[in-house]
Amino acid sequence: MAEQSTVARPYAKAAFEYARDQQVLDAWSQSLAMAGAIVKDRQVAGLLGSPKLSSEQKTSLLADMLSDNANEAFKRFLTTLADQRRLTALDAIADQFEHLRAEYEQRIDVTVVSAYKLTAAQRTKLANALKKRLNREISITTRVDKSLIGGVILRAGDTVIDGSVRGRLNRLSEALTA
Repeated sequence: MAEQSTVARPYAKAAFEYARDQQVLDAWSQSLAMAGAIVKDRQVAGLLGSPKLSSEQKTSLLADMLSDNANEAFKRFLTTLADQRRLTALDAIADQFEHLRAEYEQRIDVTVVSAYKLTAAQRTKLANALKKRLNREISITTRVDKSLIGGVILRAGDTVIDGSVRGRLNRLSEALTA
C-alpha cells in the first residue's frame, strides 16, 4: 500500500492547502471521506478503472454519487484526478488529508485500551495529562480488553505506551528467558 500513499501525497497536500486557504476544511474533509468510501466499493472501482469511460464520465459519475457534497472546486479536483487516472486513490488521499488537518489543528486521536471501562473522570484526567505531554488537543476513543488484566495501552499516532499488566508480565517473561 506504500505505492498508493506515495501517489496520494501530492494530491492530499494540494487539496489541504486549498481547503485551508479557502477556510473550507470541514467541507473538503466530508467530501473526501465520502468519495474515499465510494471508491472502495468494488463495482464503483471497476467503473472508475474502466477504459471505456472518459475521465469526464467518471468525474460526472462520482460527482453525482456525492450529490450535495461536491462543490465546483471539488469537482475540478475530481477532474484532475480523473485526468491523471488517480480516482482510485481517493481513499488514501482522504486519509492523508485528515493527517495534514490534524497536524494543522494540533490535535491527535488517542485510542485507550483498558481492562475495564473507564469512568468519565478517568478519561478527563487521562486527556488532560496527554494534552500536557503531547502539547495537542486530544480526542480519546476507549476500548475494553479483559485480557489486559489491568492497566491501559495508549496509541497516539505512531506512539504506543503499554502500561498493562499483561504487557509487564510479557516483558518480565522475556527478561527471565533471555
